[in-house]
Amino acid sequence: MKRIIIFFLLLLNFKGSAQENIIPTKLDNDLKLSALPYYSFGKGIGITSPDSLYQLNIRFRVQNRVTYTENEGEEGAYDGQIRRLRLRLDGYVGNPKFLYAVQLSFAPGDVGEIREGENINIIRDAVVFYRPNKNWNISFGQTKLPGNRQRLNSSGALQLTDRSINNARFTIDRDFGFQVHNLNEYKDKFSYNFKTAISTGEGRNVTGNADSGVALTGKVELLPFGAFEKDGAYFEGDIIREKTPKLLLSGAFQQNNRARRTQGQLGNDLFEERTMKSVMLDAILKYNGWAAMSSYMSRTTAKNAVTVNPNDAMQSNFVYVGHGFDYQLSYNFPSNYEVIGRFSTQKVGDDIKFLAPDSKQYTLGLTKYIWEHNFKLQTELTFDTLNSFDGSRTKNWYVRFQVEIGI
Repeated sequence: MKRIIIFFLLLLNFKGSAQENIIPTKLDNDLKLSALPYYSFGKGIGITSPDSLYQLNIRFRVQNRVTYTENEGEEGAYDGQIRRLRLRLDGYVGNPKFLYAVQLSFAPGDVGEIREGENINIIRDAVVFYRPNKNWNISFGQTKLPGNRQRLNSSGALQLTDRSINNARFTIDRDFGFQVHNLNEYKDKFSYNFKTAISTGEGRNVTGNADSGVALTGKVELLPFGAFEKDGAYFEGDIIREKTPKLLLSGAFQQNNRARRTQGQLGNDLFEERTMKSVMLDAILKYNGWAAMSSYMSRTTAKNAVTVNPNDAMQSNFVYVGHGFDYQLSYNFPSNYEVIGRFSTQKVGDDIKFLAPDSKQYTLGLTKYIWEHNFKLQTELTFDTLNSFDGSRTKNWYVRFQVEIGI
């Protein structure tokens, strides 16, 4: 009984003296991890040992949704699912300069279909950090690469229920390797960050695919008017209502040598390896409830994007090459109802124009923030047009309701 009482006292008193060295934000005790910018609001559940030799923060979040979809030529259908169910652990061991972060996923949409001979995708992040000071962050393990902004943002920090069609096709996602980040953010003056990574290029939870090809990633972020309030560059919408205009401009490039999958770190297996180059540009502006975001993403290959099965010429698979633009605008009313509009265009590369359509997507959304991004109600209406090479056009649409809650 005595041990149980001590345990609960620790839970209530986890703001130990070492906490000050972990760079918490003003309103919470979360670690600021530049390679893994989780969104959080509030204190969550945390434990700091009496001797301050370790800290553990525990969080979870869940997204429940129902969708009605009508694809042209098909009967309308309903779908209800747990879209995401995540458990997150982070903290430090021995010294606040030595950090760790673990994130596990359990929802079917996160884990994916179980296939014979493939690993189960429960582990999303398992990474250790060394942070000698506030300007440097060095990490080793599996986590997000410094790619496009919408992918870097947590899926729990999105204004709409999902990322854009271009993010789905051209993102560089998670990988295993080393990262070095140099951070120079200041409140009200010009700020900049440099982020680099060298990784396997094969994606998350891959084993038995050793080769001589690696992925090299570099990114530059510029904040001309200084850092956003509460790290607002890492969540969508101006829920903080910035008092002065804040702007982020960023550019990232990756070369994934001898990649084995259709989207580099993601997708199905190719029949031949391909070297891929990805370019990602982002701009974000926030002020007084208004938020605007624009992005460009592209992927190219050194050789023809189509690969053919050497044992059966009738079987092929291709790298998803092409480019796309996203435009997103929103306004968050003082009542914390937010109206969002997004328009995306996507054009496939010449190598695959016979195999995949060009597309456009239009989305209108309404979000009610109950507890910022940690507890919100989201509705959206999305309309797609798919234009095939033969001149045919397909129109699809869906309406969706989603609840997000977490700590």
